[in-house]
Amino acid sequence: MSDTTFDYIVIGGGTAGALMCNRLTRSKQQRTLLIEAGRKDDYHWIHIPVGYLYCIGNPRTDWLYSTEPDAGLNGRTLRYPRGKTLGGCSSINGMIYMRGQSRDYEQWAALTGDDTWRWNNVLPAFRQHEDYYLGADEMHGAGGEWRVEKQRLRWDILDAFAQAAQEAGIPHSSDFNRGSNEGVGYFQVNQKDGWRWNTAKAFLRPTCYGRPNFEMWVNAHVTKLIVETQADGSRRCTGVQVWDGHEMVTAHATREVLLCAGSIGSPQLLQLSGIGPAALLRQHGIEVVADLPGVGANLQDHLQIRAVYKIKDAPTLNVLASSLYGKAKIGMEYLFKRSGPMSMAPSQLGAFTRSSPELEWPNLEYHVQPLSLDAFGEPLHSFPAFTASVCNLNPTSRGTVRIKSGKFSDAPAIAPNYLSTDEDRKVAADSLRVTRRIAAQPALAKYAPEEWKPGVQYQSDEELARLAGDIATTIFHPVGTTKMGADGDPMAVLDSRLRVRGIQGLRVVDAGAMPTITSGNTNSPTLMMAEKAAGWLREDAV
Repeated sequence: MSDTTFDYIVIGGGTAGALMCNRLTRSKQQRTLLIEAGRKDDYHWIHIPVGYLYCIGNPRTDWLYSTEPDAGLNGRTLRYPRGKTLGGCSSINGMIYMRGQSRDYEQWAALTGDDTWRWNNVLPAFRQHEDYYLGADEMHGAGGEWRVEKQRLRWDILDAFAQAAQEAGIPHSSDFNRGSNEGVGYFQVNQKDGWRWNTAKAFLRPTCYGRPNFEMWVNAHVTKLIVETQADGSRRCTGVQVWDGHEMVTAHATREVLLCAGSIGSPQLLQLSGIGPAALLRQHGIEVVADLPGVGANLQDHLQIRAVYKIKDAPTLNVLASSLYGKAKIGMEYLFKRSGPMSMAPSQLGAFTRSSPELEWPNLEYHVQPLSLDAFGEPLHSFPAFTASVCNLNPTSRGTVRIKSGKFSDAPAIAPNYLSTDEDRKVAADSLRVTRRIAAQPALAKYAPEEWKPGVQYQSDEELARLAGDIATTIFHPVGTTKMGADGDPMAVLDSRLRVRGIQGLRVVDAGAMPTITSGNTNSPTLMMAEKAAGWLREDAV
């Protein structure tokens, strides 16, 4: 840490931060510093796909956040995993490659007043870093850093569920990433030859590691953004304070500081630095640098309702992993073929459909799994079963992320406010009915599916919404806490180019910038946003 002046400082070596460093260091004239609070991604379970089971809830790789008690979940709190390692959440997530729907980006363009976010204008950024296993076409790219492959396993029970979904009116889909993701099929995943493909592997090594204009600090926690008043009265972010575990170090940026700490970490750091709701900052004795009430507001997440069905006469992971022989078989298949259960994403089969037939676009996403358990991290059940998890793609509930103190080491209060609107409760009830309709189709009849959770005794909207609160959990997609927006939006933290309003030299480049959540998994849309931001920085540097 002898030289502490750089052109760019990137805070967070996760999904967006890794791509940003790769793009910024292509120019040898500019020096970039990456600061990551976690360690390098040299933990073996990061790279084995099923290793998410050992990374989530592990302080080696997870921030170990929890939500506040949530009224919509009948007072429950949830574990709220966020990646704390190089690669960030791409090192511990479900590896599903999903862009969302074209309508998501049309909405972003309308909310920001900037056509750069329209579907046809973001598609090139998706393709730019993509390496699609079937090669390039008008929708996919090839030769980029971000590998997309088909999964290396199938299950009879999942094939039967897919057939049942088609019998229920959901068409087959072989590719959810062409603008409308309606249909049922196996997810595509960010893997390479049976290994997890995280953003550290894709964008940091070997490229960045070999560039003399790149420097990386790990186990280094940014505690505060340094904002100085300029001669003309404007305010500019000129650097950061960093705790390296032994002492506080100051690093300076001559061009920009790029905050890529995620939907929880970025609003927390902004608030600790005096950028956020003035009343909250004063409550914790923090000098107000910029009164931006939207910092930490607008939290959106996908809440999955996990319906479990007992079945007969079909192998599931519950049974396969219940014996030493089964576990040995799983291990040997992965060792020699890089396939089987150890290669599988947490969810293998997906489906997108409508909770009500009059809707124009699919508003539900299914993650279907050949297993069941009481809660993530708990043991598998002893009986054969599958889980059909369904989430509302476009929730209207909004939550908050707010600091609890002025100490950087104290986790913020995360309050998603799930199921806090009548619309979300109605969609929750209707989604469970859609699940029941699929389970009742002839294709599943030979497996005699029996609804074990929530239970067929619950039928009314009120009962099903309350049961959703009892059994639902996060699907790990928090977004929106530093949203971009139009100039007239008082809650917009960022302009349409992700620049923090009222502070020069500071951008937020992560999922927190999304004004509304995408209709699907959020990792790849975050990469797209980073690709766009890197292009703007290149333009500005000319």
